[in-house]
Amino acid sequence: MRSPFFFIAKPKDDRRYNNTKEIGGVEVITSTSEEDFRFSNREAIVQELPLGYTGPIKVGDTLLVHHNVFKFYNDMKGRRRSGRSFFRDDLFFIEPDQFFMYKDEYGWHAYDRYCFVEPVPVEDSYIYKNTKEEPLVGVMRYPNEYLRSMGVTEGTKVSFKPETEYEFYVDGDRMYRMFDSHITMILS
Repeated sequence: MRSPFFFIAKPKDDRRYNNTKEIGGVEVITSTSEEDFRFSNREAIVQELPLGYTGPIKVGDTLLVHHNVFKFYNDMKGRRRSGRSFFRDDLFFIEPDQFFMYKDEYGWHAYDRYCFVEPVPVEDSYIYKNTKEEPLVGVMRYPNEYLRSMGVTEGTKVSFKPETEYEFYVDGDRMYRMFDSHITMILS
C-alpha cells in the first residue's frame, strides 16, 4: 500500500508522546498533558514512500516531523481523536511540508529549505546581555544544499532573523529549525 503524495510512517518506538524518563530503573511519567507540544514524539520511521518518489529518503529512514503529526485532540464533544495525519493502526500520512530532516545510515540531513542552528553561549562584551545565549547567533549544525552552495557548512557561525527560532531536540542537542532565508550572514 502506497500513497500517491505522502510518506507513510509510524512513530518511533510506537509511541505518540515522549513523556517518560527512566529514573533508577523505573519509568516515570513527566507529563500527562496531550496538549503540550514539548512532549509529542517528533521522530517517524518511514514505512512506505510516495508513488513515483525518487529522492534520497528510503524505507526505514527516520523523519523529524512537526509536533502535531502524532498528537491526540479532543473534538467539540470532548471525545479523543487523532489528528489529520492519522491513517490507521499506528500508521500516519506525512506530507512533504510536515517534516524537516531525515536520518539515514550516515546521519541527519536537512530537507528542502530547512536548516538547523545550535545556539551559542553569551560572548564577553562591554554590553550586558541578560540571556544565557547569544541573541540571533548560532552555529550551523545541519545546512541544506542551498546553504552549502553559498558556503555555509556545518560548524559555520551564522546570524539569523529575530523570531525565527523553532526549538527542537535532535539526538539530545537543543537547536533551532529555520528556513535558509532566515540566515542573514556568516560570522566566522
